[in-house]
Amino acid sequence: MLNAITRGVSPAISRCELSFIDRKPIDLARAREQHQAYEVLLAKLGSRVISLPPEPDLPDSMFVEDPAIVLDEIAVILPLGTESRRGEAPSLAKELSKYRKLVYVELPGTLEGGDVLRIGRKLFVGLTKRSNAEGVRQLAEIVKPHGYEVISVAVTGCLHLKSAVTCIADNALLANRAWFDTTPFAGYEWIDVDPSEPHAANALAIGGTIVLPTSFPRTRGRIGSLDYRVTPLDISELQKAEAGLTCSSLLFETFSHSARNP
Repeated sequence: MLNAITRGVSPAISRCELSFIDRKPIDLARAREQHQAYEVLLAKLGSRVISLPPEPDLPDSMFVEDPAIVLDEIAVILPLGTESRRGEAPSLAKELSKYRKLVYVELPGTLEGGDVLRIGRKLFVGLTKRSNAEGVRQLAEIVKPHGYEVISVAVTGCLHLKSAVTCIADNALLANRAWFDTTPFAGYEWIDVDPSEPHAANALAIGGTIVLPTSFPRTRGRIGSLDYRVTPLDISELQKAEAGLTCSSLLFETFSHSARNP
């Protein structure tokens, strides 16, 4: 079964960290409605949604993708690149311990899940202001015994690697190639975002469907013209908090204890 861990929108979301966009007022009620619609869609597409309660003192805590990486064998708990966000990890780790053995990247390494793009047994990891070389080195050591390869990717134009590129189907990448070094992705097929929609590369592929924000209609047209099934979702209020679609959930399959710890 595919699980999706989410977390309710913090009442303090208006104080969220911002790096690449200007701060605008956030309508909390509307943000919560959009997040609930996101959870409903995850369930409709076949996920078992595990919704954790909001964290009143942690403005960015709905972005559950950042404090952890969930692989088939383990969950890696991460020291976030923004010190004020590091309190998000403990409650998430407690929930993940029900499904995976926990291992940890330690400071001075920093790493955020938004910088980790998994394609099969390869983990492409963005080097950004939030994720440093020491964090990437530790991750490589942790996952190597489980057969994963870690590949560093220089990112310059956005918050996280997955702000610039996501894998939407098989060998196909949706990307804004101006924002990162494309060299490590040799051999993949590219679908470029529309130039007027530079933030459109963060799509969520789940259950044979590609979910894309409604605010990127031109990019949606590009994907749809290639016969992919695309579902639009309005996250306009959440985007004021620099949200993408992948950052608001942790997706992973349920395995028996014996299957993941042979």
